Parts: sequence; structure tokens; C-alpha cells
Amino acid sequence: MCAKVCRRFSTNVHRHFTAADYTSAFAVRIRCSLFAFAVRIRCSHTFVIPQRRMLRRLVLRDFRNFEKLDVEVPEGGLVIVGENGHGKTNLLEAISYLGLFRSVRGSRDVDAIRFGAPAFHVRAELVDSQMSDSVSVGYDRATKRKKAIVYGVEQPRLSTALGALPSVCFSPVDVALVAGGPAERRHFLDVTLALTDSRYLLALQQYRAALRQRNAALRTAQRAGARAGGAHDAQVSVWEPTLAQHGATLVALRRSWCAIQSVRFTSLCEAIGERLRVTLRYDGTQLPGSSSAAADVDSNGYRNTSAFDKNSAHDGSPELARAQGRAPRSASAHDTVPDDARALQRDYRDIYTAMFAQQRANELRRGITLVGPHRDDLQLLLGTRDLRTFGSNGQQRTAAIALRMLELATRHEALNEPPLLLLDDPFAELDIKRSARILALLEEVGVGQVILAVPRVEDIPAAFTRLERRTMVDGTLQ
Repeated sequence: MCAKVCRRFSTNVHRHFTAADYTSAFAVRIRCSLFAFAVRIRCSHTFVIPQRRMLRRLVLRDFRNFEKLDVEVPEGGLVIVGENGHGKTNLLEAISYLGLFRSVRGSRDVDAIRFGAPAFHVRAELVDSQMSDSVSVGYDRATKRKKAIVYGVEQPRLSTALGALPSVCFSPVDVALVAGGPAERRHFLDVTLALTDSRYLLALQQYRAALRQRNAALRTAQRAGARAGGAHDAQVSVWEPTLAQHGATLVALRRSWCAIQSVRFTSLCEAIGERLRVTLRYDGTQLPGSSSAAADVDSNGYRNTSAFDKNSAHDGSPELARAQGRAPRSASAHDTVPDDARALQRDYRDIYTAMFAQQRANELRRGITLVGPHRDDLQLLLGTRDLRTFGSNGQQRTAAIALRMLELATRHEALNEPPLLLLDDPFAELDIKRSARILALLEEVGVGQVILAVPRVEDIPAAFTRLERRTMVDGTLQ
């Protein structure tokens, strides 16, 4: 009976598992979420991870400048050649829409509807070695309703469908990750972690909902001229326990990711061709006794106690390592790793609780929440200076590409398969040597199916000349 159940799940139900479920599938207890139903299975058999899914067909209706588009995608991928303004980027946006269910450009859903059309619809057919299925999303202008259907099941919430078609997009506009404000980098962290860790996604949803409510209460109090200790205090403070709890989870997981990826980031920048040392660190609320200075990181991506602030001391806990699918690192005399990663979250929860009370009078005057992970940043340094301020355009582009490579590697590790790689003229403004190094690094990270968009045939890198080519003209493929 146990074997029959395992075979049934491995062939028919694996498509409904999230990346976090796959990560924990090797445990004796398998926890999964089948959209609206919770199913728990206990057996001695190992869950069978499905083979890599590939995009076989993409169908668009009234999306951006596409009235109708129906394209078959070969197993290796596709090269789209066309002049700027004809729809290459729109095509890549449509594909990524089926992973985030929102525009990667940050634009409104209504703006993605073709001018004069009532709605848009995007559908992808996916295939692996055992079966084929589809993912689709539509948005109606009149009702302002978005509907997602994944493997034949309409999703009650869009969050249950996130990552249905995993993809990572490289584009020249990625330089905004470095040259832009902190919101760009927070969004990068949120997307990368929410798509690979269900705990982060849940905490992010709860935190944002509570933050909206608290900010609304603060604006109401501000308009009423409220002061600390008045009647409006309770309406504001009621949201603080939720913010403190889930904000602590967000910070703990962000710091863990940064501590693990910091060495890889520096190595990637160097391998691409940057001569000066480029580093990454999380810039946010510090715990008492911690240092905001850049910390040393060992070869495994963990900081040493000599320069290891308390903020990141819990990032290498065995529980967190297992949850992320990594082998727990054995503790040594040089590590400050507690037995439970939740200790870090408790520390931050207590700090946030105190800071909310301390800042409430100031927040009542200003009408906005000034404390929490929504105010933090992912700091990028060129030597000891801020890369955003002192880096050249080439140095900023190098760091942006390295960040996307970290996202690609994180998604690959969480999924146990490479996500679809979307390349939107990624080597524009880069010299031939750097472009070649980037391609070599992509191969090291692991590349599956590729959709490449370039303006000219001569812009196709040698590594992708084997891919089938199509020409984009005014929203049609020829």
C-alpha cells in the first residue's frame, strides 16, 4: 500500500508541490500543500522528484502589443531576433508572468492589456518525461479580476500558484538593482526568497498586511493631531505584535541568505572581471552588542566569530540548514551557532517590539512606520565605499549580473532543477571578454532551457547559435 501511494504521488501529484516541499521530500515525514487541501503522508519510501519541466508552447492573447501569438518552444530553447520596440521584451515578460503572476517591470496588470482589448490571457504548456500540463493567467479590465489556473485547478489565491513556471530573467535594466534605491534591492530579496522558502512567503504576506493596517491607523492619527499616550495609541499598537513576529522571520532569513551568498557574490564579480573587491551585506536593524561593520566570511559562507555580529550568528544553525536543503555544518570553537535558529527570530521580535514603542510618538507625527525590515537594504560595497554612489556603470552592471546569478543559483538549488533562463539582450554594453566569462559562469551554475532576445543576429553568443531562431516583427514571430 505504501509503495502504491508513493508511485501515485510521484507520477500524478508531484506537480502540485512547491520548492520547499521538494526540499523536505527526503525526510521521513513528507509535508505538502495541494492548493486548498493539506495532505500528510508518512511512509518509508523516498519521494521521487520529477524530471525537469520544460516550456513546450506559449499562447498569448491581447498581452502588451500581441493580439495573438502561439509559439512552439524547442527543448533547448529559442532565440528571438528583432529590432527594439517590436515585442521581444514583452514576450519574456509574458513568460515570467507565469512565475510571479505580476509584471517583472513593476507595472499594473491593466497596463499589460493590449490597447482597446478587454482582457489579456497568457498560457504555457509544460512537459517533462512523464506528462504534460498547462499554467495560465488572465486579467479582466472591467472586473479588475485576475485568475490563475495551474494544472487544471483554479487557484483560490495567487500566492498558491507562485513559481508555477520557474524562470529568472537577465536584462540591462537590472542595473537598477545596484544604482537604484533600497526598494529595488528589497524587492530582489523578497522575490528570491519568497519563491524558494514558504516560511518567507507566509511571513512576507502577514507582515505586509499588518504594515498596511498600521500605516492606515498612523495616517488617521496624524490627521487627528494625535499624540503618544492618546486614544489612537491602541489602534496603532494592536498591529505591532504581528509586525514584530513576522518582521523577525523576514530579517532572520534575509540575513541567512546574505551570509551564505556573500562569498559567492564576491567570487562572481571577480570572475566576471572586476578587479576591486565587491562585497554584499545586509544593512538593517542591529541587535545590542552587534557591529555594523562588514564581517569576515569563511569559505563555507559563514561568518567567523572574530567579526561575526549577533545578527548573523544564528544563520548557520542545523535546523535552518536542513530546512534549506543543505547539510548542517558541524559546529566548531570558532562558530557562534545556537541550537535553534528561532533564537535569532526571538531576539529580533523583542527588539522590534521595544522599538515600536520607542518610535510611536515620532511615527504618530509623521504618519508612517519607521521601524522594520521594510526600511532595510542590501548593501553593496566597492572596497569600503558604496557601489551605488562610487561605482562606474560597468562595475554596477557587473554587480547586477552577479545578483541575478545568485538568484539563478538559489532557485536551482531549491528546485533541484534549473529554472527557465530568460535573456533580454543581456550583454548589451559589455565587452566580448566579460560576456564570455558570464556565459561560462552561467554554465557552471547550470543552464536548462533558454529564451534569448537580441536585436541582431550577430549579437547571438556562440554558445546559443545552436538554438532555433525566430524573427519578431510588430508583435508577430516569423
